[in-house]
Amino acid sequence: MAVKRPSGPQGSLIMGNANQFREDEPKFLLESVKTYGDLVYFRLANMHTYLVGHPDLIREVLVTQSDKFEKAPLDKTILGKFLGNGLLTSDGQFHRRQRRLAQPAFHSKRIQNYAGVMVDYANQIMDGWQDEAVMDITHEMMHLTMLIVSKTLFNADAITESGDTAETISSAMDDFQAVSNRDYQRGFSLPNWIPTADNRLRNRAATEFNKVMDQIISGRRQTAVNGQVEDTGDLLSMLMLSVDEDGEFMDDKQLRDEVATLFAAGHETTSNALSWTWFLLAQHPEVEAKLHAELDSVLAGHQPTLADLPNLPYTLQVIKEAMRLYPPAWILNGRLALEDAELGGYIVPKGSTVFVSPYVMHHLPQYFDEPEAFKPERFTPEFEKSLPKFAYMPFGGGARVCIGNAFAMMEAQLLLATIAQKYRLALAQTEPVRHKAQITLIPENGIQMRVMERETAVSPTAELSFA
Repeated sequence: MAVKRPSGPQGSLIMGNANQFREDEPKFLLESVKTYGDLVYFRLANMHTYLVGHPDLIREVLVTQSDKFEKAPLDKTILGKFLGNGLLTSDGQFHRRQRRLAQPAFHSKRIQNYAGVMVDYANQIMDGWQDEAVMDITHEMMHLTMLIVSKTLFNADAITESGDTAETISSAMDDFQAVSNRDYQRGFSLPNWIPTADNRLRNRAATEFNKVMDQIISGRRQTAVNGQVEDTGDLLSMLMLSVDEDGEFMDDKQLRDEVATLFAAGHETTSNALSWTWFLLAQHPEVEAKLHAELDSVLAGHQPTLADLPNLPYTLQVIKEAMRLYPPAWILNGRLALEDAELGGYIVPKGSTVFVSPYVMHHLPQYFDEPEAFKPERFTPEFEKSLPKFAYMPFGGGARVCIGNAFAMMEAQLLLATIAQKYRLALAQTEPVRHKAQITLIPENGIQMRVMERETAVSPTAELSFA
């Protein structure tokens, strides 16, 4: 068995490839796999890094040899300062327990009840739009998904008299993500007790978030009957009602960690996917026309419902192709090798970091013909069946695949159908739109778009409800 390192890009003596990596992380990783093959070695300062660029090797990391890898310390440190020990940051037996406890909240019959909420909030957002108005569509989509995740996660608009719960939590989450992104750029995170501007901002955000969530959870506990909290139809109810094999419920701190994790994941990833979808549609009028034709034929002016989704296959193809080109989760959290592990004929030494990047896999020509082209038609059922398991992985894979993937896809398809039925969105800026790789893959400076009404007869917005 070979013991030498796989080949990779040359770097400097001190920093290795850190400076090249930071210039454009997704591009650096993609070009590395294209140039050096299925397993690439490079160094980020003192971090010895192995990039996996083949579905079979990804399976080894995420499934077959997953017990030899855990979340990298940098990810745990940065994300754990706000998300605690939730699903995104926990490992091992504890993660498996939490996954089992959270799973019922995402049962298909449960999340299907949220379809109407998603459509209704999309209409509320559009009520504030004016024909020919120019707006930052990334901001609009972020606000929309924030309202939806707040309502479906903890029934935000019904729990405080002030009505600002969702905004408070969203603001705290935005501050956390901004500080975390800067920590990732630096490659380290200073202890919380050091009074830097970023630490003060993150600590203040955590205090605000915890205060609101403690009030919500306490309120649920106070209305419990014989210790049993009421199922109010949201995801928090299910989390509070879930019991492990020992008959134990999640304690309040763990509930808070899981809600923070689900809010962060549900807030930003879907909004980014939709923002990139609008950007791509604006550049491909033939795809936009085909999308509109499907919506007009199937919906005939009525609001999309859960029952309509199977009849909107092209709408789903558009979303899948947008998430191929711009996967919000462009890279999975780094994996730390707990022991020597064999990958592709090489030994990945204990203490090394392994990277798996959906962005890289989605742009490889051996799996996707014309990988830089926007071609939703490629996502036929036959094509998807022919793809290797880990060639397309917008939600990760293995035991840690995103628990809310079905929720996210239903949300994206319903929101795209609701908005595209009523509006066309055209680019309204001359400067190029560039991606920025943070925790998620975002448009660097937003996307300015002009919204233009389409001639469709849409039924009035219904009352918001979980029914």
